[in-house]
Amino acid sequence: MKVIGEKRYALLLAAKDSDYVKKVYGGYFNVFVDAFGGEGEQWDLFRVVDGEFPDFDELPKYHGFVISGSPCDAHGNDSWVLRLCVLIQTLYAMHKNVLGICFGHQVLCRALGGKVGRAYTGWDIGLREVKLAEDLQLGSLLGGLKEIPPSLSIIECHQDEVWEVPVGAMVIASSDKTAVEMFTLGNNILGIQGHPEYTKDILYNLIDRLANNNCIEKEFSELTKSRVEMAEPDRKTLEKICRSFLKGR
Repeated sequence: MKVIGEKRYALLLAAKDSDYVKKVYGGYFNVFVDAFGGEGEQWDLFRVVDGEFPDFDELPKYHGFVISGSPCDAHGNDSWVLRLCVLIQTLYAMHKNVLGICFGHQVLCRALGGKVGRAYTGWDIGLREVKLAEDLQLGSLLGGLKEIPPSLSIIECHQDEVWEVPVGAMVIASSDKTAVEMFTLGNNILGIQGHPEYTKDILYNLIDRLANNNCIEKEFSELTKSRVEMAEPDRKTLEKICRSFLKGR
């Protein structure tokens, strides 16, 4: 637990810490708190991938929740994934702010009635330009945040995607690779397929691990890293969007 102050948030960590992230950042928890946290807040960690969940009677104490990425399938039936779906449905009924990143984005969709599965176009790894929906009215959702550009560059690393959003949801960003890059449902659910919390070095290490495990080809991994080196993700804007959503109201 990292205590900064009074407002309380929870990270629902759906992945185990990599050796690299543990060594350089002290774990994914620190990566997320550094990206989305602020003064006057308390952040708690629940390793849901290991079956560690918040108690039901503790849920009202939290101002918002973040669900991380994961190497596991959001469309799979691991016991912790199914339990996470029930928790998401509970949080939605409680009108709690829930932000889902990558796997989190997909499992939010699944839990609330959408469909997810393997991406039809295969892996998406590297930097991707995502286009925000035209005439997008994000003021109320993002706490009055203004000056959102028409497109954003974001780090991606996924082989699954959202096929259909839940009934009533709104797709607010898409790309030439992925139809649902971001979606909202009501005023308290936001899913983002990319990784606004990732730094480029975290992505490089992840690419190397995928190549070493024969998940992707070496040539593809080297080409991807060289392309990422020549561009920068819009991290500050993306982090501002996430922070404004979590605490803007």
